[in-house]
Amino acid sequence: MDTVRINPEVQQALKENRPVVALESTIISHGMPYPQNVETALRVEAIVREHGGVPATIGIIDGIGVIGMTTEEIEAFGKRGMSIPKVSRRDLPVIRARKSWGATTVATTMILAHMGGVKFFVTGGIGGVHRGAESTFDISADLEELGRTDVTVICAGAKAILDLPKTLEVLETKGVPVLGFQTDELPAFYTRSSGLKVDCRLNDYEDAARIVLAKHEMGLTGGILITNPIPEEFSIPAESINAVIDQAIQEMDEKGIKGKECTPFLLARIAEITGGESLASNIQLVFNNAAVGTEIAKAYSELCK
Repeated sequence: MDTVRINPEVQQALKENRPVVALESTIISHGMPYPQNVETALRVEAIVREHGGVPATIGIIDGIGVIGMTTEEIEAFGKRGMSIPKVSRRDLPVIRARKSWGATTVATTMILAHMGGVKFFVTGGIGGVHRGAESTFDISADLEELGRTDVTVICAGAKAILDLPKTLEVLETKGVPVLGFQTDELPAFYTRSSGLKVDCRLNDYEDAARIVLAKHEMGLTGGILITNPIPEEFSIPAESINAVIDQAIQEMDEKGIKGKECTPFLLARIAEITGGESLASNIQLVFNNAAVGTEIAKAYSELCK
């Protein structure tokens, strides 16, 4: 049985050295309700196409990693929603052996994208070191994957619910370049700035592409993290969103929620408290990342001709 199934359009684009952009499926199954989840996923794909790229939404169907889900498959993911389990690296053997469906996290999207030869992946925000990790040891597998898998990830920073300074420290330890697209500071997901410095500011798309190419030419393993701030008009003031996050984390602790259930609970609760404002911001930052990520992938393809 094949490990992955690559959409013919994606396969042809890779063969012709055209820009292909991977997209995750957890945002479909766990990110928002149906049909908004499907509408958002298809809009992200459309943005990739508008910027000259080929989208490759990745999910697991009947134990097979699908690189470039069809509209019908995305629709099926949206309807099944949270009944589809989130799948990280540790879950892959079970999902494959049982021929189950799985929603890919940042980590598994990177793994499957790399298997299919896709070098760029756009998402909302990565996982990282959770607050209180010095007691719980709760650290996302996304950081481990960034340290080992050769995929460039374009996002709006790590999710704001995390301990951002500790997340940066782990990325540094794992040798992951953290770059800011036209910014010197790490974006904080819902807000444009965290007060934390990135390793390097990227001036434009070609600047980013040249750094990715240089890493590949040097044979360095692991990913690159390109952080792209949320557009100003959709940014939420730091003091407002941090108060909401603190409330959501307190409620999570009181309920005893732990592990991979933390992030879905927190994002959903934050959306409830903000009256949907945080979800609207989340969607807009993904749209923005799709545009920027595709332009970087396109610049990379031009350099490789």
